[in-house]
Amino acid sequence: MSIFLAAICAAIWTTSIMLKFSPLTIISLFPLYTWALVGISWNSGNITTFPIGLRDITFPFNIANATHVSGYYYAQQFAFVNALAPSIGYIGIQSRPDRNGKSIIHAVFSSFIAGTTTTDANCHLSADVGPGVSCTVDVPSDYSHTYNMVVENTAGTTWTGIMVDTVTGSKTQVGSWALPSRGIGGIKSSQVGFIEYYPWNDGMNHSCDTLPKTSVFFGVPTTTAFGAIPTLLNGYEYGNCAGEVNFVSSRSQAGVLISIGVV
Repeated sequence: MSIFLAAICAAIWTTSIMLKFSPLTIISLFPLYTWALVGISWNSGNITTFPIGLRDITFPFNIANATHVSGYYYAQQFAFVNALAPSIGYIGIQSRPDRNGKSIIHAVFSSFIAGTTTTDANCHLSADVGPGVSCTVDVPSDYSHTYNMVVENTAGTTWTGIMVDTVTGSKTQVGSWALPSRGIGGIKSSQVGFIEYYPWNDGMNHSCDTLPKTSVFFGVPTTTAFGAIPTLLNGYEYGNCAGEVNFVSSRSQAGVLISIGVV
């Protein structure tokens, strides 16, 4: 999401307002600066069961009915225990134009925590031109397949993002980064994912009736944490275009299918 979102998050936490990094809250404060359109909340279970945080979390995505063009970002957020604000990371996927006759998925794995470092070739310092690290990789991918986006603690304070094709079993490392060693724990037990149309993050006014159509399936998260029973709530729309862009959220036992867009 945009730099404005990261900046607003930091300001909110600095002033000790006890809020999660819900896009709904952020957008209500500065609706013109970021074009996240949909929120979807996940929870791994009672946080008191995991006082030091989760060591892994897996988020399934399927964009079988998305167009092969750039513009949309489908992601899940996660936060870290005892991390200074903003304590957030993202993992998700974006569609891309076909290349050399093959469909492409652009995978993203980011930390917005100041002091995060990386030696991974897929990564660079800075997240939305603020503190943190961003990692990306383009992967030739069949859009009909479901992809598990895995966040796992691989050593010390190092976290790795992996894209797993659930049909072929193929695994692609999106990137890895190390959090600053100042008592930061694992992943907190709940956060909020989003659908964002990032071409509109330019500070300009945009007409809702020009929003391209898309569709994405968010699967119920999983984790290896003993006793965890993750849940995924229905998606909800927010922001300037709420009620104007044909938003539909339908759920099954496996997750939530969301469609949105006009043209």
